[in-house]
Amino acid sequence: MRILLSALLVAVGISPASAQGDIPAPASKLSRAEAVNGYMQPAIPRPEQEAAAAQKLAAFEERTGRKPNILLFIIDDMGWGDPGVYGGGGMIGAATPEIDRLAQEGLMLTSTYAQYTCTPTRAAVYTGRLPARTGLIRPILAGDDVKTNPWEGELSVAGLLSDAGYHTMLVGKWHVGEGEGMRPHDVGFDEFYGFYRAQKEYTQEVYPQRYPDLVLDEDKLERYRGIGADRDLVYGLKDGTTEVVEVIDSMEKMAEGDVMLREYTIERLGELAGGDKPFFLSHSFMKVHADNFPAEAFVGASASKYPFRDSVVEVDAHIGAIVARLEELGELENTFIFVTSDNGPQMDSWPDSGYTPFRGAKGTTWEGGVRVPGIAYWKGMIEPGRRSDGLFDLMDLFNTSLTLGGVSTDALPDDRYYDGIDQTSFLLLDDGKSRREHVYNWLGDQLAAMRMREYKAHLLVSLAQEKFLWIDMATVVPTGLAPWLFNLYVDPKEEYPVGHRMNAWTASLGAELKAHGATFRKFPPKDLGL
Repeated sequence: MRILLSALLVAVGISPASAQGDIPAPASKLSRAEAVNGYMQPAIPRPEQEAAAAQKLAAFEERTGRKPNILLFIIDDMGWGDPGVYGGGGMIGAATPEIDRLAQEGLMLTSTYAQYTCTPTRAAVYTGRLPARTGLIRPILAGDDVKTNPWEGELSVAGLLSDAGYHTMLVGKWHVGEGEGMRPHDVGFDEFYGFYRAQKEYTQEVYPQRYPDLVLDEDKLERYRGIGADRDLVYGLKDGTTEVVEVIDSMEKMAEGDVMLREYTIERLGELAGGDKPFFLSHSFMKVHADNFPAEAFVGASASKYPFRDSVVEVDAHIGAIVARLEELGELENTFIFVTSDNGPQMDSWPDSGYTPFRGAKGTTWEGGVRVPGIAYWKGMIEPGRRSDGLFDLMDLFNTSLTLGGVSTDALPDDRYYDGIDQTSFLLLDDGKSRREHVYNWLGDQLAAMRMREYKAHLLVSLAQEKFLWIDMATVVPTGLAPWLFNLYVDPKEEYPVGHRMNAWTASLGAELKAHGATFRKFPPKDLGL
């Protein structure tokens, strides 16, 4: 990784000296962002907006005598276009009334960004740092021999909120390490009930129709299982308690996985509602990551009747059930809710895949791979019916959650770089505007693209060599003398670059990329050997 990053810094003209200094100067005239220190992502200053949001939170705490609950719904591999409010839903044979209702009664974000695949996004959400910094650039798979525990020295939003008096839980998919010291209950979550890996990693050894050369070959299957991959639904506590709840040894059991997760969350909400602590809950679905087997109650539930669409309907219903439980318990008005997906649809598994109107898919930094649904809902605190194209990166949930929980980001150690931005004021105020100026898209340990305002500049692009095969049959190539520059307001599908011939900001965008690269010189990234 160091070689690739060094090459990047040289390529954009950064010397070691230019990366020093406590508070860097603005990179270009195009940027509205300002740095307050040398170790946090510069943000657009909106002092009046931030003051008003702080007053709104203070009034909530005075009224209720508590900090708010925080509930993140992270759906696996749902495309930007899958929910009805984003153009999918009934139009593509999978109505999503519960997700749509939260969007209609809250804030619907149309420019929310994830990382290019599952593990990097989840790591970014929980640490507020780009995966290229933590080294979590892809899943840690069974058989991987990582050089060091990626969580060593990292601070998680769950751990920080737990220290501040929250009960922190992860229910569902983790996918950020399953070895001891890397599990959710090892890195700050008080409680974990879920799965260490992605859905496909459980079903591939019991699904002969798709994987006959593994499932029906006893020698291969035995050797595969000998790698030591976990096959369990796990219960874990911060004190080290770790128990197997269920061994996933059939497609039927995996099909009911999200039902079990929903039931656990609903049960625990009933217990937590009577307690004296607010909660931080990441409810992370196994669906709709391939291979999809809808729970028995949802087989054929979608108009489409396809397993993926049935699974979308199932996830939507589970969200509705959990939100309804909060309302029954009188906790809905006390709970900030955010609904999103960890990346774009995995088109390689088509037709077991989602929908995006954009170019690309999971595994790429085209908009189809990294632009995802983003819905913020808080009854009585977020004005219903809001819509915004302001930039929001899922890493911003780290900073925003800390602010909601009363944890000052000023107290974070300055020996590492934080890429998230506190977006509390953007989300809570009726006329709130985003404080984010830049979104950086990395492919593993390579900086591939950057969005700034409505512009998207690509240094590297993924090119599918066969339709839909954005992972299994794609190449990654440099863009040449100048970045491929798109105006996403004119060309949201990134079909034809405007380039320097039609855009006055090309040099400014280059300066912004240089400034970003300089942070890696000042704060060297981890190299896990992935």
